[in-house]
Amino acid sequence: MASSALAPVAGSAQIGSTAGKPGQSAPADDPKPAPRSVQERTAPPADDKPIVSDEEFDKSLPPLSDDMNAPLEPMAPADPAAPPADAPADAMDPLDVDAPLGEGQNETELAAPLPPLSDFDTTPIAEAMPVNDEAGVEIRYVTRVTGLDELSLDDQFEELSALEDGDGVAANAAIIGARAREDEALAVRLMKSLGYYDATAVATVEQTPGGTRPVTATIAAVPGPLYTFGTIRIEADPTVPPSLIADNFKLETGERIDAVRVQAAEAAVSLALPQNGYPFAEVGQRDILLDEETHTGDYLLPVKIGPRARFRAITTEGKAVFDTRHIEVLTRFDRDDLYDSRKVDDLRDALVATSLFSTVSVEPVKTGAPAGEGTEYVDLLVKQTAGPPRTLAGELGYSTGQGLRAEVSWTHRNLFPPEGALILTGVAGTQEQGASATFRRSNAGRRDRTFQLFASALRSDVEAFTSLTGTLGARVSYDSTPIWQKPLTYSYGVELIGTSEDRYDFARGERRRGAYFIAALPLFAGWDQSDDLLNPTRGYRVKANLSPETSVRGAARPYARMMVEGTGYFPVTDSIVLAGRARFGTIQGIARNDLAPSRRYYAGGGGSVRGFGYQELGPRAPDGKPIGGRSFNEFAIEARYRFGDFGIVPFVDAGQVYEGGLPRLTDMRFGFGIGGRMYTNFGPLRLDVATPINRKPGESKIALYISIGQAF
Repeated sequence: MASSALAPVAGSAQIGSTAGKPGQSAPADDPKPAPRSVQERTAPPADDKPIVSDEEFDKSLPPLSDDMNAPLEPMAPADPAAPPADAPADAMDPLDVDAPLGEGQNETELAAPLPPLSDFDTTPIAEAMPVNDEAGVEIRYVTRVTGLDELSLDDQFEELSALEDGDGVAANAAIIGARAREDEALAVRLMKSLGYYDATAVATVEQTPGGTRPVTATIAAVPGPLYTFGTIRIEADPTVPPSLIADNFKLETGERIDAVRVQAAEAAVSLALPQNGYPFAEVGQRDILLDEETHTGDYLLPVKIGPRARFRAITTEGKAVFDTRHIEVLTRFDRDDLYDSRKVDDLRDALVATSLFSTVSVEPVKTGAPAGEGTEYVDLLVKQTAGPPRTLAGELGYSTGQGLRAEVSWTHRNLFPPEGALILTGVAGTQEQGASATFRRSNAGRRDRTFQLFASALRSDVEAFTSLTGTLGARVSYDSTPIWQKPLTYSYGVELIGTSEDRYDFARGERRRGAYFIAALPLFAGWDQSDDLLNPTRGYRVKANLSPETSVRGAARPYARMMVEGTGYFPVTDSIVLAGRARFGTIQGIARNDLAPSRRYYAGGGGSVRGFGYQELGPRAPDGKPIGGRSFNEFAIEARYRFGDFGIVPFVDAGQVYEGGLPRLTDMRFGFGIGGRMYTNFGPLRLDVATPINRKPGESKIALYISIGQAF
């Protein structure tokens, strides 16, 4: 029996050997003798002198005295056969390290003064020797792996392999060998991760002359027997409900000891406990006892449950941005609710989304106070550090009919705490210029509820009209956010508008400028059942707008503007989504010519019917300019094909504007085109190119739209 951790430990590396290959041993029958070193002497033939026996050798040794204080014996006289000191240097054996140092010339040289340092050549050897840098030495090799494909590990091995990472090129054979040993251990680890705990692998490096890659590195893997789970035991105190751990721990006796499944099962337990009232639960270190005879492993997992807890209060420390009262506004739980780590994570995400912190964390803190039903209270400690509250932002867009549009904004997100922002905006474009100031209170008494006061001045010069408009307004909205997409959203508000606009006077047959004063109560409601706020792939959305208004120009004329929109998203495959939209609008209670041109409906453009310019569809005045209408209908369908972080979107749009109060679904105009998408973490970047079908004189041939987000 052997106790084993789940993470396998690689066996020792072994490099196979082949005769005559670099870095490998040669066999005994290799006809080529090994080269000798410089100090090696040539041995005499065996026939010249017999080997001395042990007895003769012992007799030839001089007797040794047992007296450690005895005087040293005199040295034997010099060998008379040695060459004299004044013999020429070439008469001495260069390999005889015992040759005597001669007198005279050698002593003279030793006594001579050393040459000055300036006479030495200090040029480094690497610079003194010419090197052809272009002809770098490299060895090309090919990697061959056996035994892993049957376990479906070949792709994973290739992704992690050191040999594969080297792209088949190495500076020398030693590097190839090191990579092979590393991959040998990798193969063993991968096989053990699937339950083959007796797995072995052998790496060999061989020459393969004649090929483009003269070296072959082979990893031969042998899985061995498969180990399965024997007994499975979890040591833990009782939970509520009793099956909480068992319901989330999916390993069963008899299944293979798969590392991925084991880690997933343990992770599921570590997530489920804090999500069901146990904030301090800890999953300990597993132990698997392997039986080499039955090829089974007995699994043991210790789990510390900790107290079952309920939410109580919020405390805070650090350089505070919000007090505890405002932090409580952001929570999605109440006091005495059972602890749920998902709600704690949501609170942290909501704090981060305010963009007012440089660092922020939320941690549960034990109190020991009883909360009834076998639970105790837990507080949440919010550690916060204020970050920079100001932002300078810019936005740039282009579309056919509207031209270029640039917007710059300065925001102080916490000028009026908590979360009272001041936003100053400037707009410059080919068809509009203006400025605005907005006070915005985010999370106003309720999470994701926003209160706004705004004032703006805008000059517009579009094809249908020119205008100078001032607006004062207030609005309350309850919105979806990327971290909390809500099924129901709404807004309501009030607007006071004063505008000077030119319009076509049919009675006079000319354009005349007039002033309009408008009071409006805009209302909005939305129902969202899609799967993503920025890039939906399934589900649907329904939106409805209603704005009771009064236009004062000589006399008060009350009327109502209404619009309904529905969108749907249908996944065809994992990479293709069909998306469709239908939108209808109507204005009731007033004639078209009594409406300010800016309050009429128009169609055409990137957010309307692509293929046409902005406001290009609908009735036109005798001077050829659009005059808008009291009703419209629009339709769009597109196929969103995504590959990685990019996408292609062919689409067909249709729509029309009518003078009457109800859309008639007649005289429809169509545009088609294709778009490109680049998907980012803040939504897709969109570029659409479209053209109208049955184009009429004066209409755009090609329309281009660049924006952020899907068309709908």
